[in-house]
Amino acid sequence: MKISLYIIGKTTAAYLREGIDIYCKRLCHYVPFEIRQFPDVRTTKGMTESVQKVKEGEIFLEQIRTADYVVLLDERGREMTSRDFAGFIDKRMASAGAGNIIFVIGGPYGFSDAMYERADCKVSFSRMTFSHEMIRLLFVEQLYRAMTILRGEPYHHD
Repeated sequence: MKISLYIIGKTTAAYLREGIDIYCKRLCHYVPFEIRQFPDVRTTKGMTESVQKVKEGEIFLEQIRTADYVVLLDERGREMTSRDFAGFIDKRMASAGAGNIIFVIGGPYGFSDAMYERADCKVSFSRMTFSHEMIRLLFVEQLYRAMTILRGEPYHHD
């Protein structure tokens, strides 16, 4: 079983790329993890937000298998503490016959209806809004924190 983070577009800020790389290197000691980056949807002058969401959704859906457990990082999702998130990850990893866990960060306008229909659940990292690049770093840090909580390591302090 592998955990993946699916994203649209590059992480352009060097400080965010550096932070993401640090946590990705740490994560490899706990769980197979990858970030799958897909190209931005080329927008045209007349392209609506709805069409862009559909096109981004199609990109993601082409890569997702039936057995995969899909989690949308969405402002309307369930909020959790770091310990709750660790428990969530632990439960998914322990599920017999489970496919990979795929977390998805949508584009600037969110997700298409097809993505919401395919998703197994939605998770919110905060009621606040973060840039799509910033949430990438926050996600890998929280995933690393979850792994250390599950192993009883001293990274997390209550």
